[in-house]
Amino acid sequence: MAQPSETQPSETQPSETQPSETQPFETQRDLRTDRPHPARVYDYLLGGKDNFAADRAAAEKGLQANPDSRIPPQQNRLFLRRAVRFLAEQGIDQFLDIGTGIPSAPNVHHVAQSINPRSRIVYVDNDPIVLAHARALLTSHPDGRTDYLDADLRDIDAILDSVASTDALDLDRPVGLLLIAVLHFVGDEHDPWTIVERLLAALPAGSYLALSHLTGDFRPEAWEQVAEVYRRQGVTMKVRPRPQIERFFTGLDLVDPGLQILPAWRPDLGDPTGQPAPSDDQVSVYGGVARKP
Repeated sequence: MAQPSETQPSETQPSETQPSETQPFETQRDLRTDRPHPARVYDYLLGGKDNFAADRAAAEKGLQANPDSRIPPQQNRLFLRRAVRFLAEQGIDQFLDIGTGIPSAPNVHHVAQSINPRSRIVYVDNDPIVLAHARALLTSHPDGRTDYLDADLRDIDAILDSVASTDALDLDRPVGLLLIAVLHFVGDEHDPWTIVERLLAALPAGSYLALSHLTGDFRPEAWEQVAEVYRRQGVTMKVRPRPQIERFFTGLDLVDPGLQILPAWRPDLGDPTGQPAPSDDQVSVYGGVARKP
């Protein structure tokens, strides 16, 4: 989900592809519009239109608890673009993006294929609205490929089996695993650290993990209030302190500048906005990229 002001980059002119063989498109799904969904709340906070009253209500209550709640989604999108650009420049031409969200250009394939048109991307999400919009994710440079998988991050076997059963990604070659603003929607009871460990175990040496995660380090009371708003609506949100976020990178080699509040992570890779970076407490999201040795 991109910022409202973002436009599709001109480097790559995508051409429409056929629906993914990984997951057929469905026209009839229970959208559960009576309860908020993280992807749709995120869309609303970014100024999108693919959301419902329950999503908007949850987002507005979150904004009452923390008026800066729109800033983390905006900074996550900018971090995603910089991280993908960095990985593509390191020669990574395969990406597994889990927790994709509602598509709005520039998406991962726009950035990656602007650098290497042969890049392949598999998007993964479990929101029916994301599925309904997945055709937008399947616009690929003719030399590359994009696929969409309807799956839950917690169902690791389904994700890996589906990827392995197609030729969308070659798991014998390095992959860029993208977990952007998704793990704070996984409670401790589901052990998100083991989820990341298992995903990385399926990828070869030379693969990378790009990850961002909300923290309460700077405004603990405000973010706990936001998390409580979502919990009351049936949505898990777990803001974690820096040491718990660092655990996701265990056994990996963090690339410079290490784990940082998002605007401080390689700002030189982004497009100049002419605007001062928000403060650490306004962003409240750590991000980093690491290589699997």
